[in-house]
Amino acid sequence: MPLAGELTASLISRVAARYGLAASSVMRLWTCRNSPSRHDGGGVRADAEVVLNGAGRGVLAELCGVEPAVLARALPSFTVDDPTISTGRDASLAQARWRAAVAVAGDAAFGCRLCTARRTGQALRAVRYVPRRQRVCLRHGRWLLDADADQPLEHLDLRLLPEVVAAQRRWPGVARRAVRAGVEPQQAFTLAHAVVARWWEQALYWEQEEVWPRRLHHLAGGNAGSQLGWWRIVGRDAAIFPEVTAVAQALLEPAMAEVAWRASGGMQPRARGADDAFCHRLGELVGRTWLGPELAADHGSPLNDWRGAIVRARRHETGPAGWREDPWRLKREQQPATMAGQLRVLAAEARSGGSGTRWRATVSAEQRFRITQLVDEAREQLVELRGVHSGTTAEVARTLLEHLSRSAALIDEALVHTATAAVAAGVALEEVAAWSRLSAQELAEVLAAGEVGD
Repeated sequence: MPLAGELTASLISRVAARYGLAASSVMRLWTCRNSPSRHDGGGVRADAEVVLNGAGRGVLAELCGVEPAVLARALPSFTVDDPTISTGRDASLAQARWRAAVAVAGDAAFGCRLCTARRTGQALRAVRYVPRRQRVCLRHGRWLLDADADQPLEHLDLRLLPEVVAAQRRWPGVARRAVRAGVEPQQAFTLAHAVVARWWEQALYWEQEEVWPRRLHHLAGGNAGSQLGWWRIVGRDAAIFPEVTAVAQALLEPAMAEVAWRASGGMQPRARGADDAFCHRLGELVGRTWLGPELAADHGSPLNDWRGAIVRARRHETGPAGWREDPWRLKREQQPATMAGQLRVLAAEARSGGSGTRWRATVSAEQRFRITQLVDEAREQLVELRGVHSGTTAEVARTLLEHLSRSAALIDEALVHTATAAVAAGVALEEVAAWSRLSAQELAEVLAAGEVGD
């Protein structure tokens, strides 16, 4: 049975497991026009979604033993048409096309395995379309993580953080308030999330902040330790969710708009000070009475834009031609970085090996040419070995060994040139040695011998 909001690709994977097969084996039932998206490390992304044509949907329904109408209600992507497979001469064949889940039906997150087991009898991985404002599994106290990131966790344990679970229970009331105010609930959440995510980055320099470090400590299983940077990325959305809910609720209150209006000076604008009433009130609502001056000093935040739009509307000020004043509009540059994006940056920094420079900018053209020349010569030696296994044992052995030894010598020389260039560019000797499958001492001796030879 499909789960509500499940990715079609996730259902196919679970069906394959039920049959004791790999998902790739079951995918052969469809003609796939492309390949699933992969992480930089090579693994298939968990949020890779598959879109089927009409014939392909019939195959899935038969495979599951579930009526197409049931699949259509449960799977958001089941009825999505892709012109490349739904029209043309091959439209009668069962076809599939891989897409990114976010481009099909929105953000994807891992499902709770305990809930999956309760529903299907199998505690397997499932991936569902779940907006970020609904990531708490209330039954089991889990925060469901984004499925597009290259990291091993599917959820974070909230059993020691009842305030996060309580915030999820409050959110439906906030959503109803947004609807009454004529605001899309997703818009309200997106703006509040951007506001608080900005605070999260600034909180590293807030000496008074004690709540978020405690929450992150629990989310990390008791101790973030040396992986604090990694946990700050993975645990951010769960740690700030209570404040996001509180900010969204506050900004939807007409009383807060009135406070913002009076704090701005009304029809007689005045400069914002550290004692700004609006910032002080918002700090109180998120349980931080000391936060007011910090917010007052931040003039480039999405919160400042929301406040400015409210005030300008009351002053009947108009913007440029074609400009639509919307307090809930979030600028692209103010959108917080996603977990997946931040982890990619973190991984790239780790791979830099002590040197952020580019290879072509650091290594001379002559040295690059020499490395390429050595590799090409080694390749030519190996190409000449095709079909060499005919003849006497002595003739074949001599040909193989002569060409292989020559190729090995050329590769060894290319290795020395490459290692020399990397170390000269600032890459740690230990890392270069590991990539070369040598000890640091052996590599140092090789490089020293190369310098003497030069």
